[in-house]
Amino acid sequence: MRLLKNALLIFAMTLAFWACTQDDDGPLDLTLSGDEFDGKGFFKASTLDSGDLIHLVGDTLFVHMDSIWSFSNCALKKIGVVEYREDSVLILKPYFNLHVTGEDCAAPLYRPDTVLRFLPDKDELNGISTIRVKNDSDKVLDTIIVRRGEMELDTLSFYIDSLFDSVHSFPLRTKNSPSILRILDSIHPQVFMWRTMKSNCALRIDLCDSVVADTLYPSSWRLNDTNLVPVHLACADSDQIYCHSGRWENDSNSLGDVRQRPDTIWYTSTYYVEEIPECGAVNYFNKGNFLIGNDFSVIRELYIPEKSETFCGPSTTKDLYFYDIGRNRYVADTVDVDSLYDIWKSATVVKKK
Repeated sequence: MRLLKNALLIFAMTLAFWACTQDDDGPLDLTLSGDEFDGKGFFKASTLDSGDLIHLVGDTLFVHMDSIWSFSNCALKKIGVVEYREDSVLILKPYFNLHVTGEDCAAPLYRPDTVLRFLPDKDELNGISTIRVKNDSDKVLDTIIVRRGEMELDTLSFYIDSLFDSVHSFPLRTKNSPSILRILDSIHPQVFMWRTMKSNCALRIDLCDSVVADTLYPSSWRLNDTNLVPVHLACADSDQIYCHSGRWENDSNSLGDVRQRPDTIWYTSTYYVEEIPECGAVNYFNKGNFLIGNDFSVIRELYIPEKSETFCGPSTTKDLYFYDIGRNRYVADTVDVDSLYDIWKSATVVKKK
């Protein structure tokens, strides 16, 4: 009986082993054998890039699409772009055709990104001022301006005279155009409170026949507090050191009367100003350090439109460009530009070095 049980057990284990080693073992198929599916994929993000803020007619435009869902790389059958016009806007709408089969595919399910090269001819962009890219849900993902003309890249240098450090001489500008304009925006008077504080020398390193008090005013003042100003002693008849600089001990129990120190804050602004061609624009702007008594350099790329160009922008006005050097931004408001232009025209001109 025991031999029979052992034989049955061995037979059952053999069947189990045989069942687990069949050719159809492994991962389950995504679809049944022979089934096929055709559909559409989608993408989440896209950017239009021609290397510049302004896309010139005749230049190559790259359409970069990110976060593309195509089920798998094997399933991506075709990438295409539908083009259509809305007034003066050319719409690019990429699409993805999918073809899914039961074929095994080692590629990931998530296709990250791709880049399409877009080179329309000049006639196709006739009357177009803007190109936009949309996704499958008709959402605008990116926009680029289309213009006809050329780019002019220049490095400009301006000598910053010492007068540019004197608010009493503002408004002030360099000669001609382009130029640098500095103006006084506002004056804000204020009062600081302070009182003297006695200091004692703990390590005297020189003997003087006579000494005088030396009030050490701070380089910066606290507006909402009473500033304590130490009073040291110094040799009256020479520049010799009276006390070791690190051995003065302040006595906060010996304070003078509270005094007032009136002060004025001068709020100023500095601008780069250029008279540009009508409907032109500054495509790129980069500046160096603004130092009084030194040359100030600017790298500027200017878009110069063709005579046939009918669209304007992006610019502050039709023929003026103002860049706020202190805030690192161009001035876009027309009212501000008109006001600044009047100041620029009437400002004192500093001669070149």
